[in-house]
Amino acid sequence: MRPPPLPPPPAALSRHHLLRIRRCLPPDWLNAAPARSPSPPPPPPPAAASSFSASSLASLLYTCTAGRARFPGEQVHARAVALGVAAHPSVLPRLASFYLALGDLPAARAAVEIAAGKARAFPWNLLIWGYAERGMWADVVRAYGRMPALGVGADRFTYPSVLRACGELRDAAIGRGIERRIERWMYGLDMYVWNALVGMYAKCGELEDARRVFDGMPARDVVSWNAMVSGYASAGMWGEAFELLQQVPGANIVTWNIVAAGNLKAGNYDEVVRLVSQMRSSQGPGLDFMTVVIGLKACGRNGYLRIGRELHGVAVRLCFDRLERVECSLITMYSRCQMMSSSYCLFRACSVRSMATWNSLLAGFAFMDQVEEAVLLFREMIESSFFPNDVTLLTMLSLSARVGHLCHGREMHCYILKHGLSASNLLQNSLVDMYSKSGQMEAARRVFDQTQCQDRHAYTSLILGYGMQREGLLSLKLFDEMIANNIKVDHVTMVAVLSACSHSGLVTQGQLRFAEMIDVFGIEPRVEHFSCMVDLYCREGLLRMAEEIINKMPFQPTAAMLATLIEACRIHGKTEIGDRAAKRLLAMRTNNPGHYKLVANMYISAKRWPELAKVRSLMSTMELNMIPTHSLLESEYDISLVEQDYFLNRSTPGGLSDDMTDTDFSSSEEVKFTEAFGG
Repeated sequence: MRPPPLPPPPAALSRHHLLRIRRCLPPDWLNAAPARSPSPPPPPPPAAASSFSASSLASLLYTCTAGRARFPGEQVHARAVALGVAAHPSVLPRLASFYLALGDLPAARAAVEIAAGKARAFPWNLLIWGYAERGMWADVVRAYGRMPALGVGADRFTYPSVLRACGELRDAAIGRGIERRIERWMYGLDMYVWNALVGMYAKCGELEDARRVFDGMPARDVVSWNAMVSGYASAGMWGEAFELLQQVPGANIVTWNIVAAGNLKAGNYDEVVRLVSQMRSSQGPGLDFMTVVIGLKACGRNGYLRIGRELHGVAVRLCFDRLERVECSLITMYSRCQMMSSSYCLFRACSVRSMATWNSLLAGFAFMDQVEEAVLLFREMIESSFFPNDVTLLTMLSLSARVGHLCHGREMHCYILKHGLSASNLLQNSLVDMYSKSGQMEAARRVFDQTQCQDRHAYTSLILGYGMQREGLLSLKLFDEMIANNIKVDHVTMVAVLSACSHSGLVTQGQLRFAEMIDVFGIEPRVEHFSCMVDLYCREGLLRMAEEIINKMPFQPTAAMLATLIEACRIHGKTEIGDRAAKRLLAMRTNNPGHYKLVANMYISAKRWPELAKVRSLMSTMELNMIPTHSLLESEYDISLVEQDYFLNRSTPGGLSDDMTDTDFSSSEEVKFTEAFGG
């Protein structure tokens, strides 16, 4: 019986890999002299030789993997190829692990794929796990798709990583195919696969399918419950999430934190505080540092200083106050509650200051619009050998743009250029925004033209800047250029466009763009868009159209909308429309004294003293003081209300002062005015 011939070398290896393997072969293997005897001695039984060689090579590969020894490992690989055992079940997994440990994913994939139908699922699972560990989700799905094409069947260890990849890619179609295969091959009893299915459907937003799989599971563990609860929380279905949370047998702190974090993301800060309070109770699971961080963020965003201080005390008792994330959250919470002294003391008390703690205090100064303090802290950070990152510079640029400190903004621009940070698209967009809001449109356009990627944010900042300078036609030209470049328009861009039309008096263009927003771009109008249209009509004296859009819009009008309409009515003498808007504004009982001042100004101009007396009485009841303010229209029409502020805050028993005398007032009207203000 003739022994079976040795398998030929694999043809699928590329020339590059063959050359690398050849370089790894010892010289005596390449230059060995031929045997003198024409008939070589009979080899030992092939099974025994192959078995011995495969186990030895597998052990050597394991050693090379542990030591990350590339050259010896490639020598072993070459030996395995020469002996024809590279696809052996004990060698191929070691080869895949070796190349994955080195981070050479193409070599690992080549080694696995060359085995074709000889390989089992385990080497492929190693390759898939390597892709998943590095977040290469598309490669995970691609490798899974290659398995059946090469005659390799997936097993129950393959599916969890592939399902996770489907969830990260938001591709539920492949996940449904896996579910059908699981049911066919009876892998349904594996908890890992079922949990991965629930998590995949939840991440893809297919909550009905996720709940169907969840309800059909023969058994559930804490991962199953967490996946379902977090799915509801991510979709904003808080009722279902909390209802399911109550059913979790022995729900751990992770599940509670998921629901609390979801409420925080959705802006339900009161619900976050309630959940944290329930976790602290005797029936709750207790608190960990993540719970404290979530609670502090909710307190900071809603201004709950007392509850924030309680959580600070909890953090001290549980020894969480020295953790970096807790320190940053405490600094942010106190700064948002306008307690900058406490934030500063906490920062100074930090034993180890990281970039995150510096940025947290800097963001606090920015939140309080304390420019000089922020600049001093920025310089101290550089002197302390902390180099500002993108977050630091974005915070400083945003602050400079908001308060109009162009000198500090230019200082940040110089720092960016000096340290070679101008390649960052975020920083370029922030520079465009800063110069646009400061009215420096030439500088803004220069930075915009130098930007490598002119995206939606850069265009929006430039459109808004030109609009504020009453260059509405330039704004519309940029908007058309943006559409021509296939840049997607969002609701913020449309606010900038409508605002530009408003400041430039482009009524027809504003109406056209408002209609395009709905019909062409499919953007549902928000309150901000209606507010721009109201401002546009009010500036041009189209007060009935402004009132009509307020009455017909699907939202309740804001106080700012009504205040703008009232001021326009005072300017154009439309007291009837202004009176209706004033009644709606007064019914809101806002705490802004400026709104009542606008109503009072309108009634003074119309000489309607009884209504003025009611406004004065309402302000006395609400204990509001009259302070100077102005609407958006005042700068447009160059109206100075300094005299009116003086006029409203001072009551003269003998009549009007000399500088405030109006020839249209009669003596009886002076008396009525004085009585209206309690003189």
